[in-house]
Amino acid sequence: MNTIDTRRSIRKYSACEVSDTLLNTLLAKAERTQTMGNLQLYSVIVTRSEEMKKRLAPAHFNQPMVTGAPVVLTFCADFRRTTLWAEQRAATPGYDNILSFMNAATDALLYCQTFCNLAEEQGLGCCFLGTTVYMPQHIIDTLRLPRLVMPVATITLGWPNEQPPLSDRLPVEAIVHDETYCDYTPQRIDSLYAEKESLPENRGFVEINNKQTLAQVYTDCRYTRKDNEAMSATFIDTLRQQGFIK
Repeated sequence: MNTIDTRRSIRKYSACEVSDTLLNTLLAKAERTQTMGNLQLYSVIVTRSEEMKKRLAPAHFNQPMVTGAPVVLTFCADFRRTTLWAEQRAATPGYDNILSFMNAATDALLYCQTFCNLAEEQGLGCCFLGTTVYMPQHIIDTLRLPRLVMPVATITLGWPNEQPPLSDRLPVEAIVHDETYCDYTPQRIDSLYAEKESLPENRGFVEINNKQTLAQVYTDCRYTRKDNEAMSATFIDTLRQQGFIK
């Protein structure tokens, strides 16, 4: 079976180290991923030391895999390198804007996903931390990220010490639209989410959170309007500080 068919997020790792040789090989191979204008608008910070992992942990709500993994990788949207190159070659860069951030963020996320695929093919396990964009300033300060560099993704990496069940996924017809976007009717929503809502683990999720529906768990507990708006404001302020918004 193809690795992608059985991929799962790994949060517990064995004590075995990930060698520099293997890690650098995977990082180099991942450079073959797609990139805007062949500029490779990304950088990755490799964190191995216990001290630095502990310093990064609060930015990720102290999730135990941050300090428990042999390696933590922070993927950054990076227009600084390209800007400095242009300036040193008698060119006038204009990359201190939101479109440039979007291009660099896309590059960084593509590179991150390609790296994850390659790592998992070697038997390594990883976990993508969505918390990277929640408190970016802490990461910026810890990793000393300069202007025009913005963290957009973090993964923990190591040899798996667990085999959690596969997460549920919506049927492919939920995400694919032929020719033009086909909006979702109430009946189609019911059909597409029926299996997800009927899973015992998701029913348990609803019960332990004292909610009536699975959707309420997400809107009222996990990803609330209040938190989303507060973190959006913080993210915009940080983009301004890092030079992507004037």
